[in-house]
Amino acid sequence: MYKIAVIPGDGTGPEVISEGLKVLEAASQKYNFKYETKVFDFGAERYLKTGKTLDAQDVDELKKYSAIYLGAIGHPEVKPGILETGILLNLRFSLDQYINLRPVKLYDPKFCPLKDKRPEDIDFVVVRENSEGLYKGMGEFKDKGSESETAIQISYNTRCGVERCIRYAFEYTRRRNKRKKLTLCGKTNVLTYAWDLWERVFNEVSEEYPDITTDYAHVDATTMWFVKNPEWFDVIVTDNMFGDIITDLGAMIQGGMGIAAGGNINPSGVSMFEPIGGSAPKYTGKNVINPLAAICALGMLLENLGEVKAAYAIEAAVIKIVRTKLKSLAAGKMGYSTTEVGDLVAESLLK
Repeated sequence: MYKIAVIPGDGTGPEVISEGLKVLEAASQKYNFKYETKVFDFGAERYLKTGKTLDAQDVDELKKYSAIYLGAIGHPEVKPGILETGILLNLRFSLDQYINLRPVKLYDPKFCPLKDKRPEDIDFVVVRENSEGLYKGMGEFKDKGSESETAIQISYNTRCGVERCIRYAFEYTRRRNKRKKLTLCGKTNVLTYAWDLWERVFNEVSEEYPDITTDYAHVDATTMWFVKNPEWFDVIVTDNMFGDIITDLGAMIQGGMGIAAGGNINPSGVSMFEPIGGSAPKYTGKNVINPLAAICALGMLLENLGEVKAAYAIEAAVIKIVRTKLKSLAAGKMGYSTTEVGDLVAESLLK
């Protein structure tokens, strides 16, 4: 019996999560596993009513669950940073979800903005360190508001944090068993303290994995190669900030935010899975948002729980619908409503 905590979130989050849960029910019927869900109201509506984001008791409650299924956090009436820091970063740090896992996979060439790229050319995974770096929130203002004001933002990297991320990436590359190539993405020529640490640890750990080919690319070069030669990549490991940036570019070359899913992973604890695209408030309640990213996130959740056959079947159903039904992956242009796309995936899964 899997216990799944559901955080529908804000904007279109509840709409796409609803379709994901529809697919979860279909998968449980076909692959004979049991689950129960509990919905948590963490998000903008609760914050606007109570001023609360997430407290220690909320986090302790979530630790009792097998996994967390998240819609999206963000609302135009809440100042940017409050919900993101109070809920998203709080969850990642408190639950020690130190890996952000982002598959970048092209399902259909007609939705790719790159010329002549095929599904076999865009099929890689970004392993992003998820608990340190610039997102640690360390820094200060000096002489704030004056002409001599200085803002200091610290990239905080520990040997332990860097090594466990890199080691996870090597293990994932081995388990993925495709090209068995791991690329370190950084900026060693400018950010000489943090990336000296990253590069040294990467090279040391690589000696334990002789079956894995390794290389290095500056982050600016990585973005260039994502566009020019994405087929060069298998698995990429990088820090929190660079990972956040390059995965959005990855989402675009795989077809857009409507298909991009990710996981916040604690390999020995509670992990959280979500669509990447955000709450998209302008589409709220219109039944036009693409739910496939949320459905793919559900597939990742099930794979993480060990329901591998169900996860692969969900991805296969999504690929089938993308290739045979949808006119576009963009909101309002799919040729189907949000709920109809969810129905299509669930029906395909049950056949």
